[in-house]
Amino acid sequence: MERRAREAARKRDLATNFMRKIRTMPREELHTVILEQTGEDLAQFFLSYATDLMDREPARACENASSLLLIGYLIRSFEEDLDGRTVDNGSPFLH
Repeated sequence: MERRAREAARKRDLATNFMRKIRTMPREELHTVILEQTGEDLAQFFLSYATDLMDREPARACENASSLLLIGYLIRSFEEDLDGRTVDNGSPFLH
């Protein structure tokens, strides 16, 4: 199995395990986890974005929900990639 296929399978397994975990989590506990990880402002942003998306295209609700999950995954991957980088002291990001 090539490296990309192994990596994709690993990501799928991690996502599946995570979805199983949150599916069985009590609503209050899930809400607490969301707020701890995102904060109220980001949680409200995603709620607003999802509501707008679903209102615009209600016939595509399942497809849109899937896209929202993937967007969340990509954002998290991007954050982890940034966390793994070191920023040069001369970087414009620090000014």
